[in-house]
Amino acid sequence: MMLREGMFIADRYEILEKIGSGGMADVYKAKCHKLNRYVAIKVLKPEFCEDKTFVAKFRAEAQSAAGLVHSNIVSIYDTGEENGIYYIVMELVEGITLKKYIEKKGKLGVREAVSVAIQVAQGIEAAHKHHIVHRDIKPQNIIISKEGKVKVTDFGIARAASSNTINSSVMGSVHYISPEQARGGYSDEKSDIYSFGITLFEMLTGRVPFEGDTTVAVALQHIQEDMVSPRKYLPDIPISVEKIVLKCTQKKTDRRYQNMTDLIADLKRSLVTPNEDFVVISSVVPNGVTQMIDDDELAEISHRAVRKAADTTPAAGQADDIRDQYADDGQDADDDQDIELTEEDDKDTAASKKIDRVITILGIAVGVVILVITIIVIVKMVKLFSTGKNSSSVPKATQEETGDKVEVPKLTGYTYDAAEAELNKLGLGIRKIEDYSDLYEEGKIFEQSVEAGDMVAKNTTIVVSVSKGTSTFEMPDVLGKTQTSAEYTLRNKNLTPTYKYEETDDESKINTVASTDPKAGDTVKSGDTVTITLYKGVAQKMAKVPNVKGYTKEDAESELKSLGFNSIEYEYDFDNKVTEGKVISQSGATVGEEAPIDTTVITLVISKGQKATESEPTKPEETKPEETKPQETAAQKHKIVAHIKYSDLKNSISDAAEGSEISIRFVASYTDASGNVTTKQVSSVTHKNGEFNDTLDIDFETSDIDTSKGATITAHISYKDAEGADKTAEVPGLAATVE
Repeated sequence: MMLREGMFIADRYEILEKIGSGGMADVYKAKCHKLNRYVAIKVLKPEFCEDKTFVAKFRAEAQSAAGLVHSNIVSIYDTGEENGIYYIVMELVEGITLKKYIEKKGKLGVREAVSVAIQVAQGIEAAHKHHIVHRDIKPQNIIISKEGKVKVTDFGIARAASSNTINSSVMGSVHYISPEQARGGYSDEKSDIYSFGITLFEMLTGRVPFEGDTTVAVALQHIQEDMVSPRKYLPDIPISVEKIVLKCTQKKTDRRYQNMTDLIADLKRSLVTPNEDFVVISSVVPNGVTQMIDDDELAEISHRAVRKAADTTPAAGQADDIRDQYADDGQDADDDQDIELTEEDDKDTAASKKIDRVITILGIAVGVVILVITIIVIVKMVKLFSTGKNSSSVPKATQEETGDKVEVPKLTGYTYDAAEAELNKLGLGIRKIEDYSDLYEEGKIFEQSVEAGDMVAKNTTIVVSVSKGTSTFEMPDVLGKTQTSAEYTLRNKNLTPTYKYEETDDESKINTVASTDPKAGDTVKSGDTVTITLYKGVAQKMAKVPNVKGYTKEDAESELKSLGFNSIEYEYDFDNKVTEGKVISQSGATVGEEAPIDTTVITLVISKGQKATESEPTKPEETKPEETKPQETAAQKHKIVAHIKYSDLKNSISDAAEGSEISIRFVASYTDASGNVTTKQVSSVTHKNGEFNDTLDIDFETSDIDTSKGATITAHISYKDAEGADKTAEVPGLAATVE
């Protein structure tokens, strides 16, 4: 079934336009008419809907990501199947992939790269805490929204780390794959850390550390070759940032960061003291033996890669990941190569092993031929240099003796046409990006994606930045804006922000711009650095998510807002067991766990009561007063009474600052006359720590209670600890009586 503009899925999602496509699924922009918001819908392609394997993989993507609620992860809202259409409803993030952002800029500044890396790491950390390993961390799976928010997406090959992750199927993009994944071994959270390190390397240098003509060649480099230091391409990189990259990308998992929490701590510290040598990389075990891949393993990897290439031609389009991100910037599908090395269910036959030996022998023979050619070319090059070189408007690149690889010439300072002509002679492509430059006149190249002197394969595309000249304009006014909004405004003007901080007692000003240097209206030019002074913020406020199931809509809203959860959405549905107006269920955050109050959206499903039957309109009109009359006369108020001793609460707030204000809300839980459990706030008090009365008396009258079931009280406490941090505590199961 083809999806067209205007079609509806599940009677609520209206298809607006197709915004992305991959080997396994298409992505559409849609509008959810139930909640009045725009979403992205990933739909499994029709040709795969009958394949149980693909359907299972598609569902696994939703199942692994649905439980992840974090500001740095693309949220999963819904999933289902309708008329043979399998779909996942996701948060719509309009922006650009990190891959495209790197290509646009060539490379990121150190501070910007680290800031982006922290947000990516926080998203991965949240997944790891839920025992989810992404297994495909790469710039293509990271989106930067128009507001500057960084989000990790595409959990298509994620898997619970607690399950058996020793798998014969090695998935992941070959340029970012960990050594253990390339070998087909056990992969866990530290595999994500390795791929993260490669991603950070690319942000800093504009390139990946390992290149090759085939996926196998690149995979083998991850297994065998020493990691390239980013300092090779970025000489002035701070020592802390360099060592963070190197620690992430250690071959042995026990030498990497053991968790994302430690990695995030080092990244944040590098922003404060970038040149401090604080990153510790454990030493290699003495007398350890280097494990090299043997000829049999090499032959097997080559054999599998050839077999995989034959089975998955470009026409088949069977890729595991959706290559187009659903950003609206018209980006193309990423061209990164994926590697999937599948182990045979049965043992190889003797014939297959003979083929592997032949491949190995042929590889050795090719190596010998290349060595001979290399020697011949070296001799010729020596003769050439002995007779001198011809001059040219652009320095000539030499075609090296390493087969089809050539040396990239220096292109900065030359026109685009001159550079294009020279690169074409060498069998290299070229792509132009125009930007402002203070050092180079208009029309001259001021930056190239591959440094002069580096060796690259033929047909490689070199990205060059061509100067648009200098540009001056008025400094935009960002006073009062948030850090994210201000930075987005400045970067759109090609201005680079740096930060200072100013303390304030006004919470409404926290993390907003206090001043800028230069000031708004001053003359600036593209590429200038702007110092932003932010009002010093505090750590993100967290609160434990309460269970408001059974509350009235008003009480539930009051309960949530009293804790700071102001983003509340409502849905309505019929329920034969839950009284009209009360909460049937809640979603958006896990009950009993802490969640950020500013970014969490909690959805409440409110009961519409029992669904009316067709026979109801025919009921005699006179029955209604007769039914309600006994209820009115039978109603009798009861009092819920509790005497709470301060000693019952003291242990839960032992770290409260002396003399600080402590707020306590008492919530009663009881069974109503209909058999439903009702939770309702019955009292609240505020005291100074150390000035409590010995006993807190609570009483609450209600007619809606089953007196035989009794009642219990829960105390919800808010206070500040000795260091001034906001804290919460909960003391359930306090005794109460019904009179």
